[in-house]
Amino acid sequence: MAKKASTSAKRKQPAAVETRESIEEQVQAFLAAGGKIQQVPKGVSGQTNTSGPRHITLGKKPRS
Repeated sequence: MAKKASTSAKRKQPAAVETRESIEEQVQAFLAAGGKIQQVPKGVSGQTNTSGPRHITLGKKPRS
């Protein structure tokens, strides 16, 4: 019998050093292409609309 192909979830993760180097290369390429990095202060949220309901009700009809 032939072995089943392993799934991608079981694949070994790359070493942190490789990942860090890859990110550094991507950042340098982005900056070389004229990109700019914007620093956002701590505590600033990316959410622009905070109005509306804060919870979801599933499977129940609203009371009248």
